[in-house]
Amino acid sequence: MSAYVVARVRVTDPHQYSQYTQVTPETIAKYGGRFIARSPHVETLEGETEMGRVVILEFPSVERAKEWYHSPEYTEARDLRTGASEGTLILVEGCDVS
Repeated sequence: MSAYVVARVRVTDPHQYSQYTQVTPETIAKYGGRFIARSPHVETLEGETEMGRVVILEFPSVERAKEWYHSPEYTEARDLRTGASEGTLILVEGCDVS
């Protein structure tokens, strides 16, 4: 079953964050993931106003998403994000809607 990584990110250093965004797509693809959405243009419909970027990734399974997150490739990329942004990443299992 598919799994989704949802990131809410406030970029604090655009230059360093751009280095992160250049290397991350390859790490995601290596683990079978793909971008569903990524944009700084977010409209809040309910709750607190979202002030940053939102990124949604899809992976074939929770296991593959965890493999990606803990992989050496993403660990190196994540180091670029550290100090360049603040935010949260959550992992959620998809559902069978058939």
